[in-house]
Formats: sequence, C-alpha cells, structure tokens
Amino acid sequence: MSLSSSEISSTLLALSNNLADTVERVGASVVAVNGRTSHGRRGWLRRNSSSSGIHWRPGIIVTSDETIKREEEITVTLPDGRTVPVTILGRDASTDVAVLKLENIEFPVAEIGDAATLKVGHLALALGRGTENGVSASMGVVSAIGDAWRSMSGGSIDRFVRLDLTLYSGFSGGPMVDAAGKVAGMNTSGPRNMALTIPASTVNRVVNQLLSKGRIARGYLGLGMQPVRLPDTLKSALSLASNGGVIVINVEPNGPADKAGVLIGDVLVAIDGNPVSDTGNVQAMLGTETVGKTLKVQLVRGGAPLEVALTVGERPARED
Repeated sequence: MSLSSSEISSTLLALSNNLADTVERVGASVVAVNGRTSHGRRGWLRRNSSSSGIHWRPGIIVTSDETIKREEEITVTLPDGRTVPVTILGRDASTDVAVLKLENIEFPVAEIGDAATLKVGHLALALGRGTENGVSASMGVVSAIGDAWRSMSGGSIDRFVRLDLTLYSGFSGGPMVDAAGKVAGMNTSGPRNMALTIPASTVNRVVNQLLSKGRIARGYLGLGMQPVRLPDTLKSALSLASNGGVIVINVEPNGPADKAGVLIGDVLVAIDGNPVSDTGNVQAMLGTETVGKTLKVQLVRGGAPLEVALTVGERPARED
C-alpha cells in the first residue's frame, strides 16, 4: 500500500523533529575544547582552533588526544556559552583519548550507548560544538564494521567503526550518536580524513585506567631495534615465514629482554608465532594486556634459530 503525499510529509516531519530533538538533547553534553598560544591567540590545537568534547561522567570530559598539542591553558566552552578552565588528568595517544577534569560545574552528562549494537547501514549522527556557533551536526550512516583492531601506535580498539558522514572542523572528540539517541563512541579523523568512531567501551576502559593511574600501562621489552631483511638462503634453511625481522641494536641492562638472554645482533623473526617484519609489528603486540605475560620470542642468532621466554615489563613513565 502506497502512502499519500500528506502521510509522507507527516513521516518526514516527525523524523526531522526527532533528529532535531536528539541533537538538542545530546548537544547539551557536548563542549568545545580550546587552547591558547603564548601570545594569547588560540592555537595549541594541532588541526583546528578547537575540538569538541563529551561530558562523559560528572566532571569528566573526554576528547580527541591528537588535537591537544600543549597541556597549558586548556579551556572548554559549555553549552550555556561560559568558557571555563580544565586540567588534563591523562591522555592516551594510542587510542586518541584525552581525559579532562572540570571542577564544580554541573550540566548534563551524555547517555552512553554500545558500539557493539551497530550494524552497517544504521543511521549515525556526529556532533560538534564551536566556541561561537554552538552545536553543529552531521548525519550519515555506519559504512563499515569490523573486529577489534590496533592503532599504529599499539592502542587496542574494541571494534572498527567507520562512518559515511562529514566530520567538520572541530568535530574531532565529539560524539557519535546512534539511532537510539545514545553516544556509541567518540569520533576522530582517520587516514585520508576518514570518519572513525572510538567505541564507548574502549573510551570507558581508557578513562578508568587514566583516572586510576594517570597513564596507560604499556608493554616493554627494553630493546632498541631496526628492520632487517634476511637472505633467501637463510629463510629457506630455517623455514622462516618471511625474510623480515628486526635486529637488536641495543639491550637495556636488567630490562625484560636482558633478563631473557637477548643479545645485541639477535634478529627477532616472530613473537608467539606471529611474524615480525618491522618495529611496528613488535609495538603492536605490546598492549596493556601483555604486561607481566611471558611470550615466546623466536630469534636468529649467528645463523641458527633460537627461542627464548621473555616476560613483558611495564614501560616506565615518560619524564617530560
């Protein structure tokens, strides 16, 4: 049965009103995140003069870590137009999550959803807030869904979520809103300006760790390495999966690798059976969950295969 023009108009008007109501409701928990240069001009932020943030928990704002270049003089512009200072409680570049603390100010907290419920084709809203223009919105669909993945810097992301919509200037760090009107994650710009969503479950995990420790625990081997290509004859003789590997150029005294017996000149070719072709492969295997875990590291030493058991340490806190 076909719909009449008046029924179609009524349906579209209802959808339009629902979308506008959702933007207004969720937008009440979205802030603009601002920075200032030493000359008083906005500019601490790498890509934009401001990014967006989500009032994730009472007094806790989450935003995109990649947009924050310096940690001094960070402020947020609230939905009511006030601009107030915040402090950075912690940040994790590998998942692109930064956590900001807002003192003694109350306004709506976002209703958090679950990216695990998303399917390709679901409607999606991206919201952002500017310092002068208020809340803005972009609508599209979920264009791709995938399994858990690791960022290039080793961050563990619970689910791959790509959106087919425009992330306008200042939208990074803002919410991805699902069809139920809940915040399913935080939006960020991927390669070639791809719109990606960091799932809410990942954000929650990072927030919990940053609030408890102020940093994210990272696996640590205590090695200096660089890529190397092994000869075809050695690959064949040792039945290696590939010619790739990383040669050890430095071993930290009393570090995890040193205690396991790794020597300068050793070539790492696999970790727990996973081939290694460059240092990025190694870093990708050293997530939070590997700290304290014993890995089987396959080496080539003096042209002969060798396996050592290496217990992953925790990377020391960086001193800035």
